[in-house]
Amino acid sequence: MTASVSSKTDFVPWYKQGWPWFLIAVPATSVVVGFAFLTVSIKTWDGLVVDDYYKEGRAIVQTIGRSEHARELGLSAQMKIRPDSLRIDLSASKAENLPETIRLLISHPTRGGSDQELLLSGPGGVFEGAISPLSKGRWLFLIEDESRSWRMNGAAYLPTETDIRIDPTGS
Repeated sequence: MTASVSSKTDFVPWYKQGWPWFLIAVPATSVVVGFAFLTVSIKTWDGLVVDDYYKEGRAIVQTIGRSEHARELGLSAQMKIRPDSLRIDLSASKAENLPETIRLLISHPTRGGSDQELLLSGPGGVFEGAISPLSKGRWLFLIEDESRSWRMNGAAYLPTETDIRIDPTGS
């Protein structure tokens, strides 16, 4: 007597099982995330590393000298920032030290595309001009004369700080 053993194995195609899809999902997710990072890195620019450190160092020394010159002239500024304009009241120890035109650079420390540069003229040290609206956060303000012989720096956290005093003497 012969016994026949019949084993019936259920055959399930691979695409109907969970493990192959799990193993495919891991590298597929990596590819999708990689393309997302590539897109972000192409669309944003985070600046260049300076090659000439000596030249940059000399520029810093000149900048310090320009700030010292503003201190020697006895310059100070009171700035009032409004949503779409600003006013600068510039004062000096001698009236002849007040320029007729100033250059104002408004810059954001991390968003270079939001920077604004204005050339403002005004009588008696009062300068007013229209600006593009500034977003919330820290903003840097650089005031200098048209010939760039002196400069003053200030900073403000908007929208809470709208009146800024810029005084190169540090007092």
